[in-house]
Amino acid sequence: MSILNTLQARFKQANIVEKLLYINLAVFVLVFVFNTLGFLFQSNTNFIVNWFTLPASFEAFIQKPWTLITYGFVHVNFIHILSNTIALFFIGNLFTDYFTEKQLITFYLFGTAFGGLIFLLSYTYFPVFSEDASNSVLLGASAGVSSIFIGIATYIPNYQFKIRLIGYLKLWYLAAFWILLDVIQIPGNNSGGHLAHIGGALFGFLYISLASNTEVLVWKKISAFFKSKKKPLKTVYKTKKTTTKGSSTKSTTNANQQQVNHILEKISKSGYDALSKEEKAFLFKQGTH
Repeated sequence: MSILNTLQARFKQANIVEKLLYINLAVFVLVFVFNTLGFLFQSNTNFIVNWFTLPASFEAFIQKPWTLITYGFVHVNFIHILSNTIALFFIGNLFTDYFTEKQLITFYLFGTAFGGLIFLLSYTYFPVFSEDASNSVLLGASAGVSSIFIGIATYIPNYQFKIRLIGYLKLWYLAAFWILLDVIQIPGNNSGGHLAHIGGALFGFLYISLASNTEVLVWKKISAFFKSKKKPLKTVYKTKKTTTKGSSTKSTTNANQQQVNHILEKISKSGYDALSKEEKAFLFKQGTH
């Protein structure tokens, strides 16, 4: 009983990333418990896999609609859960440096659901999957992890990681490579899984793109990679030209610029949503001058 109390206390104290890891690991253990029970009772049906993974056919999905979310917590392979938990740990903790824990849950769950929808649509409309829809299922946290990864890479594309033997790599390079791996592996054995990963990534990209008031940088960085190097663009706030020279005009301009610099610094630290209504209005007014 003390072990359960310790685990419960540890779970309550954990951050949201650790809680997601614990849930995925707990379900992974349950899968093997039901495998053992199935062996002892000579049953080929695993309760967890049967009821919580996402079926490829819409007819089966309608009977188990909750699987659009629950499949994102089910793993049956050690390498699969190991790779997903490692990615979730590092990417999830980076994500919470810039966003809230509630937002991470949003990305994980909606990315999982979006990836599941892409999986269902692919098996319904692509002829190559027509013969496999009745016996294929989707499972694993990869779509949710992809949503978090591409979301944070869209938000801070120039964030750099130091990788041994390679050096510093910008986050958007890693994100582009992550997507490329899924694209080139679609013709392989796990086609539906890779399409689901892309679906989750697409949600993360669109969410940041539509919710943010700043320009989306990832696709611009990708296109700029193939062009000649140019000086980095800087945000310019135009001020009204005036033919009157005087200390009062210059003083007002300097005061405005100081306020703009203060607001930009606040955005870089806490994001656009941290600004007050007055600061947003002031910044908008300066940008329209």
